[in-house]
Amino acid sequence: MLDAVVVGAGPNGLTAAVELARRGFSVAVFEARETVGGGARTEELTLPGFRNDPCSAAHPLGANSPAFKAMPLGRYGLEWLHHDLPMAHPFLDGTAAVLSRSVAETAASFGPRDAGTYRRLVEPFTGRWDTLARDFMSLPFTALPRHPITLARFGLVGLPPSTWLMRGFRDERARALFAGLVAHVMAPLDGFATGAVGLVFALAAHAGGWPVARGGSQSISDALTAYLKDLGGTVHTDYEVKRLDDLPPARAYVFDTSPAALSRIAGFGRYYERYRYGPGVFKIDYALDGPVPWAAKEARRAGTVQIGANTAEIGAALHAASREGRAPEAPFLITVQPSVVDPSRAPDGKQVFWAYGHVPNGWTGDLTDAIERQLERFAPGFRDRVLARATAGPREVAARNANYVGGDIACGAASGLQLMLRPKLSLFPYSTPHPAVFICSSATPPGPGVHGMSGHNAAKAVWRMLRQS
Repeated sequence: MLDAVVVGAGPNGLTAAVELARRGFSVAVFEARETVGGGARTEELTLPGFRNDPCSAAHPLGANSPAFKAMPLGRYGLEWLHHDLPMAHPFLDGTAAVLSRSVAETAASFGPRDAGTYRRLVEPFTGRWDTLARDFMSLPFTALPRHPITLARFGLVGLPPSTWLMRGFRDERARALFAGLVAHVMAPLDGFATGAVGLVFALAAHAGGWPVARGGSQSISDALTAYLKDLGGTVHTDYEVKRLDDLPPARAYVFDTSPAALSRIAGFGRYYERYRYGPGVFKIDYALDGPVPWAAKEARRAGTVQIGANTAEIGAALHAASREGRAPEAPFLITVQPSVVDPSRAPDGKQVFWAYGHVPNGWTGDLTDAIERQLERFAPGFRDRVLARATAGPREVAARNANYVGGDIACGAASGLQLMLRPKLSLFPYSTPHPAVFICSSATPPGPGVHGMSGHNAAKAVWRMLRQS
């Protein structure tokens, strides 16, 4: 009998497996797809030689993850590459605000009226990312805070809606960039704890950047898999699990799946029926005949480029997708251009690039024209650079990764109390009605992102149970 079986070979499932194997437990991972990866994959989606990331490409919480930092993943081929700027937010006048590794450079891009406000906002947390991240990303109740005063201070700033925090900025440049940071989790700007979302992304940039993995996001999953195998774990791909009886006998079962899939497989009925899924995404992967022709020079140096003319436009796009049930006319876009620092991703002189906008969960329309009209506003001539594109609406996104129900890449709405208390209101979010069954996906704290912390936290609950039994 195995000590633990993990279902799903995404970053959280693989991290949970590694954490258990490191402590001497026997572990096997079962993955329905033919390769490991979940939300961290790399494939040729457009043309031969162009290596695109179907989901996540830039990793602000990956390079800064307490779980990943504790593993020797560099030994297994993971190398983080940093752009000159982690992120840029261009405007229609050809200028841009930036999120830099430097607090001073970031503040200066906001203009003199908001530079001091931004420095005062982040100063209490500067240089304290490792402690804050461990405390914030281990919640709830998997470990006592190492620095409760810093965590409490962060909570006072972050728990109110981001709209409250943005009132401290006087000009649109800072407000728009911060609104874009919040929009990464597809939550309306006036939601509970959205201030914390924006602040976490900003602090991650100052602490360790928003890098990409050399060769693509698959490198993260492959490094975790190789490390797991060296620890004695096994990985089985192309193995779909439809019920618990499909798995070998084990003392514990850990699911890197959506709550809906876990309920179906484990026979939990309506246990997670109140769990909400959020907006979906419409994503386009591109093969380009050269760099994106951004009007703002800062955007040409950035890894991630946020597209939204102003706070009102960003807020309207989020509201349309999450509350009105319609696709926005001017979608807020998150774009990533890995080839700027990793020429191995495309043939000489060419580039890979992706962009996505938010749409209602399960939406079946085509957002291609709206996305490219937005890109042309900030990068005139963009369409002339397109060699090929691969589009994926919510249905295709969910087909690639079953955790993304209705195209929701956060594996559940990251809004309201569900942003923090997921998948249920519980002191033990990784436990389930079955004492030997656990959940470790992004549907558990700390939520979405390629960081492995949900798997790390769940593994703690598992090994405590195993040691007691």
